[in-house]
Amino acid sequence: MTYIIGIDIGGTFTDAFAGNEVGRAFSAKAPSTPKDLAEGVVNSLRELADVAETSLEEFLADTSYICHGTTSSLNALVTGNVARVGFLTTKGHADSIRIMNAEGRHTGLSPEQMQNMPQTDKPPPLVHRSLVREITERVDHKGSVIISIDESEVRDAVNDLLKLDVEAIAVSFLWSFRNPAHEQVVERIVNEVAPGMYVGLSSTLSPRIREYSRNVTTIMSTQVAPRLRAYLDPLSQRLHGLGFTGSLLVMQGSGGAVTFEDAPNKAITTVGSVLTGGIVGCVRMGELLGHRNIISTDMGGTTFLVGLVVDQQPVIVPTTILGQYKINAPMVDVTTIGSGGGAIAWIDDGGNLRVGPDSAGALPGPACYGAGGSRPTITDANLVLGILNPDYFLGGRKKLNLKLAEDAIRTHVGDSLGLTVEEAAAAIYAITNAQTADLVRRVVVGSGHDPRDFVLYAFGGCGPVHCASYSAEIGVSSVLVPLGTTASAFSAYGLAASDILVSAESSSPSNFPLNVGQVNSEFGALEAKLAADLARQGIEFSETISAREIDIKYSMQLAEVATPVPNGILTSDQVIGVGQAFDEKYQRLFGAGSGFREAGLQAITYRAFATGVLPMRPELPLLSGAVSGPIEPQNYRKVWLSAEHGWQRTAVYDYNQLCPGATLRGPAVVEAATTTVSIPEGTRGVIDAYGNMLLEFQTLE
Repeated sequence: MTYIIGIDIGGTFTDAFAGNEVGRAFSAKAPSTPKDLAEGVVNSLRELADVAETSLEEFLADTSYICHGTTSSLNALVTGNVARVGFLTTKGHADSIRIMNAEGRHTGLSPEQMQNMPQTDKPPPLVHRSLVREITERVDHKGSVIISIDESEVRDAVNDLLKLDVEAIAVSFLWSFRNPAHEQVVERIVNEVAPGMYVGLSSTLSPRIREYSRNVTTIMSTQVAPRLRAYLDPLSQRLHGLGFTGSLLVMQGSGGAVTFEDAPNKAITTVGSVLTGGIVGCVRMGELLGHRNIISTDMGGTTFLVGLVVDQQPVIVPTTILGQYKINAPMVDVTTIGSGGGAIAWIDDGGNLRVGPDSAGALPGPACYGAGGSRPTITDANLVLGILNPDYFLGGRKKLNLKLAEDAIRTHVGDSLGLTVEEAAAAIYAITNAQTADLVRRVVVGSGHDPRDFVLYAFGGCGPVHCASYSAEIGVSSVLVPLGTTASAFSAYGLAASDILVSAESSSPSNFPLNVGQVNSEFGALEAKLAADLARQGIEFSETISAREIDIKYSMQLAEVATPVPNGILTSDQVIGVGQAFDEKYQRLFGAGSGFREAGLQAITYRAFATGVLPMRPELPLLSGAVSGPIEPQNYRKVWLSAEHGWQRTAVYDYNQLCPGATLRGPAVVEAATTTVSIPEGTRGVIDAYGNMLLEFQTLE
């Protein structure tokens, strides 16, 4: 077996990348199939096999790993297509998921939305009150049993819920993260009464202090686990029926994968799986090119995603917001807006032009696809502006209809604003670039970083079209467009280049100075659990890498900051150093002088990570050939790339004819099989040894 494959399901296309250890790599894509996502997966694999000039069966038989970024969990939560879940909690706390600890009204809202209190409201409770049962039991904050659990009451409650047709049961008792014994009793009883039913325990899924967010995480994970299993099990069977005998891995939001068998056990961690492949790809490409600080921007067919890599590590946050719910799960910090190529342009009630967040998706898609879409999108605007070649979309496999794009823009935008079709398209293009640039700026500067210290990576089908425009004004040093074998399937490359990652955490609030023995004991227990989790994957790793952190805050303040902790048995000086590291990180995030050390420090939650490095990783090939003379464009056409220069006679280059070292000066357009790169005037593009294009913002003589 030689190949490692990454599969990334997007809202419009399902991307696939295959590579091996000797530098053979290639990518492909197929339309996503929302009604049956597995069909799009198989279709993308079939496209890969065609590129490899072999049958799908032979190709899969020669594959060791398939790492899959799945939308199954996220789609289930967003659409409400989740399992019917019963919820067991400590007596007297049935309404905690309705009270929401005063968080529900404002969680996930912008400051402007929070200020408009009459227009805010709590989200609906995750479980209807009729499906909640209280259990007599009590454990205190030290983990001591105050009231033993009433097993007969548990059995009655489970039987009661089964009569109401629940598909899974979530359990979250007070202080269970300090002593899980009572939750484990419930799991045993459910397994006796209803063998095979999924049981989600908060002590396993979210062993973190604060009742409401622990309840939310446990319930959500339990809601999606049956649906995730119902998707992954048939997919695995289908792949094995086609000749695949390797390991099917599922990406997690934390930036590492687990086996498909293990994924439902912590289903909530897979919610962000499709958002993290690009971040991992940035880490791997950055290792090749020596880029330590990277802004990851992924502009696909539906969304625009921004994340950061700092010192060659993805930025991971311990808590994620989904809608108005807070999830306790370490995830790569990715911010999303609806500004992909399929984002729809529309006029609001005030007569203002807006772009997104609604998307035409894979079906019907942009108007120019000719598949029934009639509303104008970013892709339609790019076509009207001459940036896209209607005869070379997806390497010529799909023809775009310019007239349909013009009609959609004229009808829904131009006529309403008194603009020509071209002027309306230029307005859509400008708004797209402005809102994507604004998001990049907010993510980087809001995280306490200087954009000048970063290289921006632009990928996804639409990223290379817009990146020069949304990057120029924020001050990054340069922009890298991953092309070569990863063009527009960069997230899939990141999936293929990922490793197994497991995490564990436990809250044990205590004041500084910390007891060194306690700190070592906490991490010792977490790392023993991680060792068992890695062993459960059933994969032989080339090495194991560990990392630790503690969530620390100033006393009487709210902001907890995940602070790195050295590995190994810690000394007193090292523990003191952790507190100093928190001070430094806090001030970097919130500004000099923002911390108040005199208030004292509190350690809240201990967290550990273990990475099992897979014995195989795809290698990107170095391109052959070199520039031997002037580079001639294949033709010229009229293109609009900026309001400053308007329509210009623009050189059009065939990417397949460019060698490493090739230097292009804007205005220019480079057409690759799966994407198009825009090079405005005043920008230089250089092809590197891997076939990527590096854009530099400077006016050259």
